[in-house]
Amino acid sequence: MRLRIASERPVAAPAGRSAARHGWPQALAVVLAASVAMLVVAMVGLWAAGAADLPKGAFPPVVLAAVVTAVGGAVELSGNAGELARTNAGLTVVPLSVTLVGALAAAGGFLRPLRHRAVAGAGELAGWAARIAVLWLLALVGLASGARHTFAVEVDGGTLDDLTDALDAAPKVGFTADVPQTAGFGLLWLAGILLLVLLVSRGAPLPGRLLRFQASVRPAGYAMVVLVLAYVVLALVIALASVVARGHAKETLAVVLLGLPNLAWLALTLGLGATWQGRVDGPFGLPVPKVLAEVLRTPDVSTLNLRTVTAHDGRWWWLAWVAAVLLPAAAFLMAARSPARIRAWQHALHLAVALALTMLTLCLIGRVSAHYGLSLLGIGDLGGNLSGELLLEPVLWPAVGLGALWGLLAGFLGALLARPVHRRGEVAG
Repeated sequence: MRLRIASERPVAAPAGRSAARHGWPQALAVVLAASVAMLVVAMVGLWAAGAADLPKGAFPPVVLAAVVTAVGGAVELSGNAGELARTNAGLTVVPLSVTLVGALAAAGGFLRPLRHRAVAGAGELAGWAARIAVLWLLALVGLASGARHTFAVEVDGGTLDDLTDALDAAPKVGFTADVPQTAGFGLLWLAGILLLVLLVSRGAPLPGRLLRFQASVRPAGYAMVVLVLAYVVLALVIALASVVARGHAKETLAVVLLGLPNLAWLALTLGLGATWQGRVDGPFGLPVPKVLAEVLRTPDVSTLNLRTVTAHDGRWWWLAWVAAVLLPAAAFLMAARSPARIRAWQHALHLAVALALTMLTLCLIGRVSAHYGLSLLGIGDLGGNLSGELLLEPVLWPAVGLGALWGLLAGFLGALLARPVHRRGEVAG
């Protein structure tokens, strides 16, 4: 492929026209599209989960809080139970369905004005990204400012109910978004999305100095994006089949619109041999298949991997078989999109790095932690519906190592499978 590099004088006019095509109105459209998409998905998902029944107008702030956490923001929980009682609570979870929708909307809007071009100046790309970032920052501040509310927690009738009334210790729980932290992590989230678009999309132009890296980076990055999206599509098909077979359409809709990628990417990591540690206690529950819930609901922290899951139900070996099919398919796609001059061992290295980074990312964003407790007169956490814990954490670095090992094997196999496919470039002598 030949690239014609124009002189500096003729470049000025096209750059001006490019800036006109992606100025402030276009940046506003990108931010609005991402924000509205995330708000709609979060609102419908939380409605299906029953959050619309929360008291005293809590539903809109909860929707805003879901969007805040979806982009990496922080929501702090607080509790108050009168003078003689205390509450403690914490929550760490990312609704990845909301995250994914926002990422796709932002990526599509960023890429649209840059299509059909091979090269773009670094200043032009930075200016276009900066316009989006400024408006996104304003949107983050608005979302985080509205994500705050306090509401009472109902206590079961009986002695405990009478005691809390007598001591004026009716528990209340509130949440407040951390505006500075939300703004910081939200901007990092946006930067990661825009960088990923430039890394994986053939339609994204690059500065001339970076063109030499696209042959090694873009095919592997694109293959990983296709892999994780394929798992989401597969999980969606399973969810729809479950609705047809068992019903519970509203509950399934809530899972799909809030946490479908959480489950899909957990399945990906488990299929590749990763291990998670977790525990479910009290009224909390994970929207996961029954066998996973059984593994996690134990007195102590449990180990969640293929061995423990298949010990409960041997049919779950299908996780490994799915990984064994989809990963070589992604490797084949990577090799088929790469120039023919790249050797099989280079494909293996490229996919090993890409899959290791993918496993690292999926493990970090898939963590779940939640707890709530109430104590009266300093006497421990009361049981029943007033305390509970939910935990799901990856065993991180072994998972990353497994990703690199799988990438080496699949990358080499994909290169062999792609040899008969016509590709760009010539094999060196």
